Amino acid sequence: MSIKEERINSQDGIKLIEELSCTLEKITGNSGKGSFDYNDMLNTRSIFVIARDDNKAVGCGAFREITDDVAEIKRMYASEKNRGIGKMILLQLENRAKEFGYLKVILEIRKCNNNAIRFYLSNRYKIIDNYGKYKEMLQAVCFEKVLNEMQ
Repeated sequence: MSIKEERINSQDGIKLIEELSCTLEKITGNSGKGSFDYNDMLNTRSIFVIARDDNKAVGCGAFREITDDVAEIKRMYASEKNRGIGKMILLQLENRAKEFGYLKVILEIRKCNNNAIRFYLSNRYKIIDNYGKYKEMLQAVCFEKVLNEMQ
């Protein structure tokens, strides 16, 4: 398994983002496309990664800059469940965010996405007050992880 930074507009990047959007639509009734701007990935402190198994794209994830100290995790997806792909992608994003000088990462998911909630809690994320555009969204739950607490 390899996880590397790639262009989000690559053929595999577009395919994985579309698979994620379809999956989110089924789980939550919302594809999440409205909360993601491809242009955010042009920022020099933002990245998009693709996980590959035998050169087959099996997952992706990204983060974008919110402030000098805070990055937001976006577009996390693993096409195959229960293989640890998501955990590997998340760890790669956290490590890279730390290298970029971010002190913490934040993210939002829908309350009805129980698997994602369990995933982030099991990876030592803490539920926080909703932030930014999610402040008034009752169906949203927000998380953070302080990066200097990583082992």
